[in-house]
Amino acid sequence: MPNELKNPDAEAVVLWARQLLRDGFCIIRDAFPPPSINTLSDDLDECFAGVPFCEGDFYGRRTKRFGALLNRSSVGADLVRHPLILAIASEVLGPWCDRFNLNLTQGIEIHPGAPAQFPHRDEDMWGGPKGEMQYLLNVIWPLNDFTTDNGATRIWPNSRSDDVIDARGPGIPVVAEMEPGAALLILGSTLHAAGSNKTAAARRGLIISYCLGWLKPFENQWLCYPPHIARQFDPDLAHLVGYSLHKPNLGNYEGQCPSILLGDYPPAYLAATDALRADQEEALAGFMAAMAELEAGSDSGDPGD
Repeated sequence: MPNELKNPDAEAVVLWARQLLRDGFCIIRDAFPPPSINTLSDDLDECFAGVPFCEGDFYGRRTKRFGALLNRSSVGADLVRHPLILAIASEVLGPWCDRFNLNLTQGIEIHPGAPAQFPHRDEDMWGGPKGEMQYLLNVIWPLNDFTTDNGATRIWPNSRSDDVIDARGPGIPVVAEMEPGAALLILGSTLHAAGSNKTAAARRGLIISYCLGWLKPFENQWLCYPPHIARQFDPDLAHLVGYSLHKPNLGNYEGQCPSILLGDYPPAYLAATDALRADQEEALAGFMAAMAELEAGSDSGDPGD
């Protein structure tokens, strides 16, 4: 990872998170070195050439998509764990979860003739109540220039869950024109869509998204990166992919953190081990203390028990 990305400025993190929560999106220019983005795009040439066009009007019949980015380019890991992006994700998603996880990595190439996409909110993939929390943070990384003519992402700032979705969308959208190296951050609650590609060349980019750690991710990370692959990741990346527990004990393997699968093969039988939230630990400790007091009173023959 480039050295200049390793230590995000705390004040910048707060300012970007504030803008994101206020407007539903933000664009961070020069977020990643363009030469590294170009290397990543070159790494993915074979994938974009080989994957067929999507089936269905939502994914786009003139659009190509594929996932499992971490299997396809070493640069992908630097985007997934970009320190500034992760710090902003922590500000936005942290109030609602013990930890957040990788939700999706997807290469997208919108070809000439592709119509505008259906306006949508990515949080709608989950059936929980809307408007009470943030479920998701999307990050769109352009691999070539995003322009109005080639299908740059359209965003409806401050869009609400009850906004009408039709061919026009709720009002005039912001068109996120940007160059490789920029990052477009969009809340899962924000209405957005790809534009139509009226040019003679494909518009190519990546989506990397993060969701609350207690949600089922859009992309099945454990099938993309089974233990024999995830063992090659550093611990932080493996945890982000999902080899981690979300308290209380969600996502466990035989009652333990699934990261146990990333070392030597575990024994056939493991001791299930508590991994509780702080409030649950406190409640449990109070219960155990009360039980001990009752048992002590019973043993002493106290008539008050």
